[in-house]
Parts: sequence; C-alpha cells; structure tokens
Amino acid sequence: MSVFRILFFLVFTLPVLAQDLPRFESEIRAFEAADKTTRPPRRPILFTGSSSIRLWDNLASYFPGKKLLNRGFGGSELSDVIRYADRIIIPYKPKQIVLYAGENDIATGKVSGHQTYERFVTLFRYVRKRLPGVPFVFISIKPSPSRRQYRAQVDEANRLIKQFLAGQSKTNFVDIGPVMRQPNGQTIGALFKSDSLHMNEKGYVLWARELRPVLR
Repeated sequence: MSVFRILFFLVFTLPVLAQDLPRFESEIRAFEAADKTTRPPRRPILFTGSSSIRLWDNLASYFPGKKLLNRGFGGSELSDVIRYADRIIIPYKPKQIVLYAGENDIATGKVSGHQTYERFVTLFRYVRKRLPGVPFVFISIKPSPSRRQYRAQVDEANRLIKQFLAGQSKTNFVDIGPVMRQPNGQTIGALFKSDSLHMNEKGYVLWARELRPVLR
C-alpha cells in the first residue's frame, strides 16, 4: 500500500468508521482492552448501568472487603445495557449484579415509565436466563432535581419494577428515593453536583448505606 493510500485511510476512512460505531461501542471496547491488561476479579459483585455508576470512581472504598467490578458506561439507557449485556455482564459470571438504569430512558421524553419497566424486564429475563440464580439488585431511579418534570414517569417505573422483582427469587429493589428527599418530598439539592443531575460524595454515601445490607 502506497504512503498516499495509507494517509487517505487514516484521514478519511477511520473517522467514518468511528462514526458508524453503535452508541458507547468505544467504551465497551475500552473495558475489553482493560480486561486483557488487568484480569478482572473472579465472581465479582458487578455494578453496571448509566453515569451514576460510571462516575462512582472510588466504589471499592464504600464496600471494603467486597470484590467489585464497575461496568457503568456513558449516559446509557436500559436499551444500551441490553445491547451490551453479553459483553459487560455475562462474561464476568458475577456473584451478584447491581444495576442503576432507566433514568436516561425517561429523560429522552419519548419513553414512558411503563416502557422503561418493560425494558428492565427484558434485560432481567435475558440475564437471568444466561446466569440462572445470580442475585440481582436494582437501585431505584433517583429523584434528580434537573429532571423533576419526569417525576410521575419515574415513580411509575419504580413502582412497576418493584412489583415485578417482588415476584422473583434472589432480587432486591433498593429504594433510594426516601433518603434523597426532604420531609416535604422535595429532593435534597446538596446531594448533587452543580448540574443537579449527577451526585456528589454525599449522595454516594447515602447510596452505599442503603446498598450494604443487600450486597453478598
């Protein structure tokens, strides 16, 4: 191949190929590359879902003595977790799965609370089929101040998912809503960063407190 053709490929073809990648494909590939460099723990408690998991950088410090693996990615929706389940959940043969997802689905303004619930059920049933008996924890969709207009849909999704999991074995629905709200029902703004969407350390401290009793 001539130098000209190589340069043409690098300048024009590679950017096009990158644009054709599915959402978050580059992040998933980064996980796979990291696994080749550093072997992930055997049978970890696997945390996955959207940015509230991805940004929990110091996850292990909140749960000392636990083998954890963080596979949260981007501003993912449940549909994205479904798409990549065979690459970010199944291969690790986790001891337990902890999921936070659904908030971004609703925040598109195109997905209802009931549709979010249906997406969750699709993911749960797929994972449960591939990993029978693995305990599954769902963290309820949080009451982000910047998304208060979606509260009715969030409440519906949480209610339906809670009801569904109550009928399944080895599952937990961790309702973090009550600890993130004031007595008047308003969200505690001090738990969030300046964007009123992503949590700060105070928010994660509350999440960890609610999660510890259910982690295996």
